[in-house]
Amino acid sequence: MATSYCSISNPPLSKTSFPNKQVPGWVLQAISKGKGNYTGGIYTTTKRNLRTGFHVCAVNGGQGTRNVSGAEFPSDYTELLAQAKEAAESAFKDGKQLLEIEFPTAGLQSVPGDSEGGIEMTGSMLLIREFCDRFVPAEKATRTRIFFPEANEVSFARQSAFEGCSLKLDYLTKPSLFEDFGFTTKVKMSDRVRPEDEIFLVAYPYFNVNEMLVVEELYKEAIVSTDRKLIIFNGELDRIRMLVTFLNKREAALMMFENNYPPFFYPKLAELSKTFLPKLETVYYIHNFKGLKGGTLFRCYPGPWKVLRNIGGSFFCLHEQEEMPSLKEVALDILPSA
Repeated sequence: MATSYCSISNPPLSKTSFPNKQVPGWVLQAISKGKGNYTGGIYTTTKRNLRTGFHVCAVNGGQGTRNVSGAEFPSDYTELLAQAKEAAESAFKDGKQLLEIEFPTAGLQSVPGDSEGGIEMTGSMLLIREFCDRFVPAEKATRTRIFFPEANEVSFARQSAFEGCSLKLDYLTKPSLFEDFGFTTKVKMSDRVRPEDEIFLVAYPYFNVNEMLVVEELYKEAIVSTDRKLIIFNGELDRIRMLVTFLNKREAALMMFENNYPPFFYPKLAELSKTFLPKLETVYYIHNFKGLKGGTLFRCYPGPWKVLRNIGGSFFCLHEQEEMPSLKEVALDILPSA
């Protein structure tokens, strides 16, 4: 069930608390924010241009219903990694085998493009190492294989973030004679996987479309019908989701993807969205939207999907639902109406 929130400017109400008794449709909970302490329908007071306003949470349910469930938005990357670890562990305990973790690396409130691609990948590499230090027990390090996009990235990882670690490092593609034109050679996954491998983590497979096609091959050949697990870490899968959304609607919309994926790969990506992406459980996710009506799409498994807005350094939930909303829906419908 989706929960929506609204703002009421300059309401004709005083600061009197709601009575601590049945109030249909409201969550009774004490709130402390700044100088205001209230008991009632989850609201906070703000002042803007000397006008008093309320941020009101409108929910459906009885007195015991919580308006916001699950983890709160992290304050830093240390807290983020701790949340992502717990989310992945919970999903594995629930029998999930194919997980997605996605968040910005140039700052918790950054958006794609705020940082240069190579810097973003280096940031992801460092955070993946920190995640593995938390997530992978020492006795399972040699049974955990991390796939980087290509062979050169593995060499860089061994000399930097992953120097001296026991984790197995591998690659999805290798350079070809046509590398300067954006082409690489796919690696046959059956040649890379070993019988003792238990967990696979794929690092940022978004630079070349072949990388995601190899990830699907890895899933089919090494995960299906086994107890193995696979985590896709910062794969920017929203590119594929958005492409499929527009593929059959507007030809002009394809232009935005031509810098990332050549046109002859579109059918393969469309098929990938039908055969592979639906199997994913997005266990940890942060996507920011800039602008006057900006906000953040956030999820920490097993909690719901939330649309948040940063107001005065605190995050408030504008909307929540069980299924992942599209980025278009968040940007054009949910955020503007909140």
